[in-house]
Amino acid sequence: MRASRRRASYGADDEQDDVANARDLEKEDFEPQSSPLDSDDEAHFATNSSRETSGSYQPMLGSKQPERKVKSFYFYRIPNRTVRWLCLALMASIILFILSLIRMSYLSSRQLYGQHQKDRPPASPPWENFNFLERYFGGIRTLVPRDENVPEYPRDAEPNPIGISNTSVNARAIPPSTPFNPYPDYNSAAYQLEYGRVGECFLDPQETVRVPKLYTYMGVPRGQPDAVMGSYQTVGILDTMCFERYGRLGPYGFGYSLRRGGIGAGLIGEREGAENVWSVDQEVDYTDVQWGKAQRACAAKNSHRFKAVTGAQGEKFQDMPIERSDSLRLTNLIENTADTNTGNSTTQEASKQLLPRTAVVLRTWWDFQYTQEDILYLRSLITELSLGSGGEYSLHFLIHVKDDNLPIWADPETYNRVLEDALPREFHGMATLWSERQMGLIYGGLAESYYRDLPVHGVYRSTFMPMQYFGYKHPEYDYFWNWEMDVRYTGHWYHLFDSLRKWAQAQPRKGLWERNARFYVPDVHGSWEDFKQMVRVQSEMGTQSSNNLWASKKPGSAGQGQGGPAQPKIDPPVWGPLAPEDVYQPENDPVPPTSHEKDKYSWGVGEEADLITLNPMFDPDETPWILAEDVTGYNTTEKLPPRRTAVITTSRLSKQLLTTMHKEVALQRHTMFSEMWPASCALHHGLKAVYVPHPVFIDRNWPTSYLAGVMNGGKNGASGGSRTSVFGDSRQHNFRGTTWYYNAGFSGNLWRRWLGYRVDNDGGEEEELAGEGRMCLPGVLLHPVKGVDLVIEGVRADEK
Repeated sequence: MRASRRRASYGADDEQDDVANARDLEKEDFEPQSSPLDSDDEAHFATNSSRETSGSYQPMLGSKQPERKVKSFYFYRIPNRTVRWLCLALMASIILFILSLIRMSYLSSRQLYGQHQKDRPPASPPWENFNFLERYFGGIRTLVPRDENVPEYPRDAEPNPIGISNTSVNARAIPPSTPFNPYPDYNSAAYQLEYGRVGECFLDPQETVRVPKLYTYMGVPRGQPDAVMGSYQTVGILDTMCFERYGRLGPYGFGYSLRRGGIGAGLIGEREGAENVWSVDQEVDYTDVQWGKAQRACAAKNSHRFKAVTGAQGEKFQDMPIERSDSLRLTNLIENTADTNTGNSTTQEASKQLLPRTAVVLRTWWDFQYTQEDILYLRSLITELSLGSGGEYSLHFLIHVKDDNLPIWADPETYNRVLEDALPREFHGMATLWSERQMGLIYGGLAESYYRDLPVHGVYRSTFMPMQYFGYKHPEYDYFWNWEMDVRYTGHWYHLFDSLRKWAQAQPRKGLWERNARFYVPDVHGSWEDFKQMVRVQSEMGTQSSNNLWASKKPGSAGQGQGGPAQPKIDPPVWGPLAPEDVYQPENDPVPPTSHEKDKYSWGVGEEADLITLNPMFDPDETPWILAEDVTGYNTTEKLPPRRTAVITTSRLSKQLLTTMHKEVALQRHTMFSEMWPASCALHHGLKAVYVPHPVFIDRNWPTSYLAGVMNGGKNGASGGSRTSVFGDSRQHNFRGTTWYYNAGFSGNLWRRWLGYRVDNDGGEEEELAGEGRMCLPGVLLHPVKGVDLVIEGVRADEK
């Protein structure tokens, strides 16, 4: 049965296969032939293996047809691995491109920002954020006694005290002005017994025009600030009165017309009380005044008061004469000549104490343009210093001829022509010419370094060379003031110079160089005695100031051994000469009478100063001052020589100091930069040098403790000796608001306002008439004051 069933199934299967084969044969005529490459699965249709299942089991209808394969048109298929690497490279390229765009955008923005920052002005210094002071410009209608004045500044606790603002000051009537006489009582028996009789000096040869007097007002305008540096009381300058422009400059031609011999300025505006200046002394007609003749006549009349000088000078190239060589040839005896009137011979007494003579040497140049305001300045100097003192002072012009090719030394006519063209007519006979080529011949052999591209014999680097030679050829003078054309003073010149001299004379030598190196700020330092003791402690014990980190390193200093710290804490005292080994040491250099420890502040008291400066003498070592290394002729292989610097060359030098400087340059071929040379030479030779703390004002409400820290920002509380010193291009802007520095801006503004002119839309005629009246200031020393053009009205009678 099983066999028959199996055979029956086999027979059925065979029949189904036959049917399927017949159907397949029918399709072959209508279906396309498939390529063997289309699929490997079709191989089972052709097999004859008995293990394959017959296809007869599949239904005849609805059977699944094989998938139709599309013929590929690519000859090569890229491997998947390669495709993946290509995609990765493409993505990396896109990312790098995006990053490069971001970077270029950043760089572009940075460049634009940097250009913007470059064009933007630098940040303003802190002092520009301080408020301006207003009461400098108070007028004579608000005068109060000095001891009743409440100054607007310095007042750290109350920057604007109630009652001293411009709106609250009540104007009153103008009080009368009074004459000011700072001279000794020349007519007293005591003075004449000690110094002899003083011959009165006049402005004209006929002795009819007397020396005019200055007029002052007692008191000061209410709320007027005090000096922030220096002190009137310390130096001995009177500050109980103030000067307005007519009382100060009216005696010299200000306030009346050219027809009457004035300068034609100050004719209009606020003039209440001005006529009092000429109520006793009449207006002086300056049309025909010859100051040179008046000055020489005054000195000759008082020659018995000064030491006699013998000997004649040589040819003008050597002696730098101060007159024409043909008809007005002078010698160094001209001020002390015996050619005086017979009345003077009876007054000469050998027992009288002889006075020293001082030359005030004005430094100018051959094509300097003199304004009417300059004329007033020069007239006041000659009158108050020379004529008013009976010849104690003598004014000279030292004129720089900038053209070295002019034959001024070979042709007398050329010399005289240049000399006369260089000065206004009224000052003829008072000048001396010099040139840089002349200095190169006199002081030959100096090593030329062209420091800052400038010659060593030039006026910028060697201002004192012509002064040295002038002093060497003029033995009739004991002291020489090196003075400048851009200095102004609202007070009396003789009172200022005499106060400076007396204060310097009274200073002891102990601790002097240390005090010289610091600004004196009374509101912070207290009295002068307190300041002196503070300086002693700072020098002997040192300070913990961070400024010492930037101070100079001087191995071997006191308080430091071989293994000691690199920075000494204390400053060794300067006691006697402090000279390098290669400095010429004359026999007359001062020697301390005792040790520094044993001295009781007695050495130097009563001794005339060899050098008087009006700014501190700071140590330039390690400071940002750009001229600190302008040293010529010294041995600098190991270190620079000891140096001191006083910015602004306005100073008084003794005959001994000038002679020493002259010999150092001529014989030893040593010199330094102009502002460093006198103080350093005095330091090397033990000469007495004194910085006088004269009153200096400031235009803004600085906190005084901050100001003292800025000005004395050097080593151990001094103004120099460290990179943090105020003396340097990056820090000297702090002087812009002061009244005394080479780049001070307040000095010129204050002088113009005092003259009655508008400055920055403030002040002027209308404000004075409607307000407190003319400004009134105590004696204030101002530098620089340049380019002041007065309003001149009218013409001279001889110019019509």
